[in-house]
Amino acid sequence: MANGNPVFDRLNKQIEKERYAGFGAPPPQGSPYQGTQPATGGYAAQQTLSADQLNEMYARQSAGPVDTGRVTLDDVVMKSLSLFALLVAAGGVTWFMVDKTPSLASPLWLGGMLVGLGLGLAIAFMRKVVVPLIVLYAIAEGVFLGAFSFAINSVEKYQGVVPTAVLATVCTFAAMYAGYATGLIKVTSKARRMFTIAIGGYMIFLLLQFVLQMFGVLGGWGFGGSGGLGIVISLFGTGLAAYSLAIDFDSIDQAVKMGAPRKYSWLLAHGLIVSVVWLYIEFVRLFARMRD
Repeated sequence: MANGNPVFDRLNKQIEKERYAGFGAPPPQGSPYQGTQPATGGYAAQQTLSADQLNEMYARQSAGPVDTGRVTLDDVVMKSLSLFALLVAAGGVTWFMVDKTPSLASPLWLGGMLVGLGLGLAIAFMRKVVVPLIVLYAIAEGVFLGAFSFAINSVEKYQGVVPTAVLATVCTFAAMYAGYATGLIKVTSKARRMFTIAIGGYMIFLLLQFVLQMFGVLGGWGFGGSGGLGIVISLFGTGLAAYSLAIDFDSIDQAVKMGAPRKYSWLLAHGLIVSVVWLYIEFVRLFARMRD
């Protein structure tokens, strides 16, 4: 099934190459099968085992996802919370540093943004799941968010935007999860393809806007400024970021059902953090434009 989620695409390809149900794999250490030769028939296999070994085998519980090295929902939740804790801690430290030395605000948020962008691209296109890069990404995004949020909050007319954006992000996350869990929000193959096209176009738009702002062609919040067009653009971006959470929930659900390798729990958690950060930034832009 084609879709626009690179994490899910990688899971599909990996699952086709490897076996995660335990078929054809060597017996684990301590197994009653260890040291026996595989047999072609069930009766022949039983003949190689003693009565005690058979009793021990039948008394054992069925191997679960953890035993077979497959991803579980608990894995993704715990890793997501760990990455989020790192992000918040880095953001808090950065806020404190910028509060003491306001001149650090611009270098830190710009540097955090560029480092986070580079790490994000590396994580997305690397063949392997490199956990240190995912951890560094969370820290870099925390530095960016801490400095960026402080800079926004330091402007008198924007005071209150940051806590409002945080609350809106939490509420949207809860609403999207409830909608997905109850079936009100659907994620289909067609929806994934449309989302991929929309997000591709939006990312190109943001890149063009950033370049024009760097050269002084555009100012403020970019295209549309704080007028009606600008607010519509922010609403569109906020809607995309919110729906990306549903894509993440569906990818996690399908990865667990298909028995994806456990290492991918880090990649799924990373995707969730990316969507939450994106949603928060879009809310900040939206509320700031509305203040103007």
